Amino acid sequence: MPRKIREYKADLIALGFSENPRRGRGSHRVWKHPRLENIIVIAYEDGEDTPLYLEKQLREAAKQLEE
Repeated sequence: MPRKIREYKADLIALGFSENPRRGRGSHRVWKHPRLENIIVIAYEDGEDTPLYLEKQLREAAKQLEE
């Protein structure tokens, strides 16, 4: 069973990401980490399943933070 977006957001917060006050278009939310250049854009509501591409972005961000 895939994780939900609310769980994904909790993992982002645990890694040190914060939601950018400048929102994306429509329901898109922009998340940024102060030490990373890349951003993560979430276009889903909390109860929806997390798509694989977002899981991959989270793994890559965690790997960059370890280095």
